[in-house]
Amino acid sequence: MASEWMLRQSLPLVYQWDALRSPPKLALRLANRRPTRALGGEDSIETDPVTRPFDFTAAMTALCADIIRRTPTFAHIDLSRLLVAMTLARNGRRHGLQARVTPLRFRGGALATVHRGKAYQVQRMVVDRREILYVVTFCLPRFLNRDFDDKLVTVFHELYHISPAFDGDLRRHKGRYCAHTGSQKKYDAHMAKLAAAYLKEGGDPSHHAFLRQSFAELCRRHGTVIGLHLPRPKLIPVPFTPHGAETSIEPTPHEMPK
Repeated sequence: MASEWMLRQSLPLVYQWDALRSPPKLALRLANRRPTRALGGEDSIETDPVTRPFDFTAAMTALCADIIRRTPTFAHIDLSRLLVAMTLARNGRRHGLQARVTPLRFRGGALATVHRGKAYQVQRMVVDRREILYVVTFCLPRFLNRDFDDKLVTVFHELYHISPAFDGDLRRHKGRYCAHTGSQKKYDAHMAKLAAAYLKEGGDPSHHAFLRQSFAELCRRHGTVIGLHLPRPKLIPVPFTPHGAETSIEPTPHEMPK
């Protein structure tokens, strides 16, 4: 416990990236039919021609921009304060975590919280002097190996978690099940309805076409799949309670110290 406390105190309160120090990236490719980290090619951001790596972050960000533009439900989302990242799935199973949205604030946009009488601040991310409020991470290759409809609905699912106030907190529903309402089935059906409406209203095929390809197909076409690979924000102990900190504890997506 003491070593974990020391480790958390040594972590940076703010990750800062810019043109001179870009956010970390991950490159994946197929080797013996299994995904593996690839060396080289991480600095390329082009998705065409096919001889270049496929930039998953750029493609997914463009798709999210098209979805937000055509879906009034997401009009509050500012993509300049959201990062799309990818991570390597822990195993090759088809079922499991597909994606997650990580908020960088607590209820009401609070920067810190109090846990067992101690104050903690969530690590912050700043890119080109603009503070990031959300990170949406996709688990590859698992996510890309789903069918087209499942992948598109998953994107809507993650965007819908973002608070309508866009204050760095999650959307909170009434009742015990604040993340997905009281019915996961109804929640999923609502996301499917939003995704279908997006396609019906003219969702740009050039932005969602990559979802029709599997991870292996993208690798065969581009050689490598690259994207941002960001550290998962942790709670850092601070010697005071910052203004606006939460004073009560509730389940959060951040890793609470034991």
